[in-house]
Amino acid sequence: MTPLGERIASLIETSGPISVAQYMALCLFDPQAGYYMTREPFGRGGDFITAPEVSQMFGELIGVWSAGAWHALGRPDPFILCEIGPGRGTLMRDLLRVTSRVAPDLLRAARVAMMEASPRLTEAQRIMLAASPVPIAWHTRLDEIAPGPLVVIANELFDAIPVRQYVKIGGAFRERLVGLGTGGEFTFVAGAGSIDPSFLPEGGREAPEGAIFEAAPGREAMMAEIASRIAARRGAALLIDYGHLVPGFGDTLQAIRRHRPEEVFASPGEADLTSHVDFAALSAAARAAGCRTAVKTQGRFLLEMGLLERAGRLGAGKSASAQDAIRADVERLAGPGGMGELFKVLCVSDAATEVPPFGA
Repeated sequence: MTPLGERIASLIETSGPISVAQYMALCLFDPQAGYYMTREPFGRGGDFITAPEVSQMFGELIGVWSAGAWHALGRPDPFILCEIGPGRGTLMRDLLRVTSRVAPDLLRAARVAMMEASPRLTEAQRIMLAASPVPIAWHTRLDEIAPGPLVVIANELFDAIPVRQYVKIGGAFRERLVGLGTGGEFTFVAGAGSIDPSFLPEGGREAPEGAIFEAAPGREAMMAEIASRIAARRGAALLIDYGHLVPGFGDTLQAIRRHRPEEVFASPGEADLTSHVDFAALSAAARAAGCRTAVKTQGRFLLEMGLLERAGRLGAGKSASAQDAIRADVERLAGPGGMGELFKVLCVSDAATEVPPFGA
């Protein structure tokens, strides 16, 4: 067991089983040993590859979307261009490079803000963005960012926000907790409390014994905070993650280490823990705050933003092997066998603003 695992086991021995959300939070964000606090997990040398690390085309097309959002908002000057959960800074680097060419007025108006909780990743972002054409400020909370119109980018943010799980036992959905087995190993146990059936998606009564329902109040709270700021000050957000459009039942909690899945209790603090995002719940939270929402698959969004055209220009005059690599990147980003269908793109904007390609 890892040192963090030993500390979590000691906590359970002392205080009793903990929620799946608390287990995730400790594994990912413990200040001394949490996964995101102690390493740079991105890229081929890490544990997983995000879309910005697959190809520069992803960040470039997000830059084109940002320019469209700024124009849809009436070209406010100044405005805040904010990325939440920026990874190594790769997406923002590619976004700023393309906007400096296609929308230089945007950069003159922008106040770039990076929202990052990990000091280690903040330092990696500072290095990646050392040659930025505009000043960049770092923050740990949204309420630290200056008031004004806001354009937000967040790629694979919500999947890492902890999720609670409920398991159907004896006809009721009881919270699924993390406890200790007879040998001191981590194991799932059922708690005494149950969830109000009104919070369950349709089909809860017919769901079989052992069915899992996942709820993520932390994700909805984050969405509500972003949307409330946008509704009050005007703005738009582009939120990209993997997940589902219709609420349902199923266990999507997973651990990834060295580009391979592993058991969720295998190495606390040394593997990424995520679960699928419920885009219906996020959309509802944004609309409740006064915003409009629209969702597309990542594949459809990137194709509508000009992925094939950008790939053609990027490959022009290159060797056959380089062109093959670009085609492979396109397939991975937008194809149904890659990220194209599993990943969704949620656009949130104030009630007066429609942002292409989600609106006029």
